[in-house]
Amino acid sequence: MKVDFGKKTFLYPMPVLIIATYNEDGSANAMNAAWGGIHDTNQIGICIAPEHKTAENLMLKKAFTVSMADSKHIAACDYVGIASGNEVSDKVSKAGFTVSKSKFVDAPVINELPMCLECEVVSYDKETGCMVGNIINVSADESVLTDGKIDVKKLDAVTYDSVNHQYVKLGEIVATAFSVGESR
Repeated sequence: MKVDFGKKTFLYPMPVLIIATYNEDGSANAMNAAWGGIHDTNQIGICIAPEHKTAENLMLKKAFTVSMADSKHIAACDYVGIASGNEVSDKVSKAGFTVSKSKFVDAPVINELPMCLECEVVSYDKETGCMVGNIINVSADESVLTDGKIDVKKLDAVTYDSVNHQYVKLGEIVATAFSVGESR
């Protein structure tokens, strides 16, 4: 029997996205955002409340990067979600991250996180906090590649458990998509 919970933000897996932007002085800023995912072909959608420093930076530069949090850097990824860019100007370095400038958009790439989407802002709704961005490039460190493709096991990505407020390491492969269902 299923138990009803009412209206909740329970969805699995929930990505742990680290959004990086440049501040008005050119320094890097980053935040942890769990409310996001693929929006449309070559687009990502993320909810970012207007009071976040990141929201201000999105309007300033019209660019951002999205890195996938991994278990190796989970404390740093959590920190950039706890500390406010409005109060801590150097939270990227305090987290232990270093950055490089994206070759494709005016935003920082977090060097320690192995996968990054480099994006341009399409729209941002201050009322809802919903932001849509075009994915201009996806980059991945060679250490997470197998046969030239991103290997999810090597990526070591984590998901956010919004029910228990925990980070969970993604697990094993259970089947091959667009194949396992052919036997039906």
